Amino acid sequence: MLKERVTMHNYNHLLNDFVLQSRQILKDNLTGIYLHGSAVMGCFQAERSDIDLLIVVKDGLSKETKRQYMDMVVALNERAPKKGLELSIVRECVCNPFVYPTPFELHFSITHLNWYQENPDDYVEKMQGVDKDLAAHFTILYHRGKVLFGREVKSVFGEVSSEDYMDSIWLDIRDARSDILDNPMYIILNLCRVLAYKKEGLVLSKAEGGLWGKEYISEPVYKRLIDCALEEYQNGESIFPDESVTVEFAEYMLKKIGSEV
Repeated sequence: MLKERVTMHNYNHLLNDFVLQSRQILKDNLTGIYLHGSAVMGCFQAERSDIDLLIVVKDGLSKETKRQYMDMVVALNERAPKKGLELSIVRECVCNPFVYPTPFELHFSITHLNWYQENPDDYVEKMQGVDKDLAAHFTILYHRGKVLFGREVKSVFGEVSSEDYMDSIWLDIRDARSDILDNPMYIILNLCRVLAYKKEGLVLSKAEGGLWGKEYISEPVYKRLIDCALEEYQNGESIFPDESVTVEFAEYMLKKIGSEV
């Protein structure tokens, strides 16, 4: 019997509960809740994707509200896919006009779960600041995001400049020469989507970036490398060519991206 593929539809009840409980906690301070990332770009994979959310509030949050909100998030995270929920809470005033690097009120990802569970007071006190990654999240949301609750996207978010977006996504690939050996799938597909943005202004998912790269890049050995990355992204495993070819690809792509600047 074929195993049923888990899609975002399987998490509709989770998202509904997330919206309901967010409204109960944040009340009139809540401007909107927005879905972005693979969940809205048609490439969600339950074993390899998280659920990306942005929550916009009018005013800052007290420590008590942050504790209450985090308790809710941690409980709902148990129903999330393997990589969990990832979310940031930002104030409306940093969304339009867009502020970069972007201040945030609270952030959660599964990598921080133990910290919160072991010392919640320390977590809510320190988990705030600025995050350059938010420029990438805002861009995807602006062009392809989904409203789960609240005002329409373009009435809340201003457009991110190409300079800020590029600076944000560059952080993911600037060390590609060394990082590609540890996580070839992620780096290969990210290099493709960054180049697609530099050449054509396209805001793509990792999978879409890989497909674009196969069309743009003519070298057969690099096409095979991208095929391997796409295969792993879709099916969870693949056999990559020799490491020297993988490093050569990173150097080739970084040079291409640099020449487009």
